[in-house]
Amino acid sequence: MKPDFSKYSDRLVPAIIQDSISQKVLMLGFMNEEALEKTKEESRVTFYSRSKQRLWTKGETSGNYLNVKEIIADCDNDTLLIKVQPDGPVCHTGADTCFNENNSSFSLEKLEQIIADRKNNASETSYTSSLFSKGINKIAQKVGEEAVELVIESKDDDKEKFLGEAADLLFHYLILLNAKGYSLNDVEQILAARHKNK
Repeated sequence: MKPDFSKYSDRLVPAIIQDSISQKVLMLGFMNEEALEKTKEESRVTFYSRSKQRLWTKGETSGNYLNVKEIIADCDNDTLLIKVQPDGPVCHTGADTCFNENNSSFSLEKLEQIIADRKNNASETSYTSSLFSKGINKIAQKVGEEAVELVIESKDDDKEKFLGEAADLLFHYLILLNAKGYSLNDVEQILAARHKNK
């Protein structure tokens, strides 16, 4: 994938930066060929700064890098959409985005990232880390226990308890998926394939 830089007199293409999980637009920058190549090589977004007249890696001063997940060119091949995972606030003002939008919304994808971190960077005080240390049998057992508790609560009309048990089951299910080397996306692909066949 290489955009057509020749469409612009300054050979700079717009690069829209989007959070890969929340899908919020974080900022807009410009890239020349060198900036794009550096972005691909380092998996961190580098722009061409029109004011400084040089390459500029977002986060080089603040440490709030934009970690690249995917780069897509538009239908005219003259604009880039770069999906990222930000290390912190994106705007120089300290805001989550350069459009002053909140980008701290919770998602299952973020929860999966937290679970993976507890697995890879074990903590003695983390319940999730302790489950991973006990192995797959204990994790599977917890999923079974939470499923039974959800079934029991479903027979009553206590909304708080039912939703609490549903959350517990989903949380432990995500841990089991990770322990087996899979993610929620893998399950979504199975469901999508089944949906097409119906």
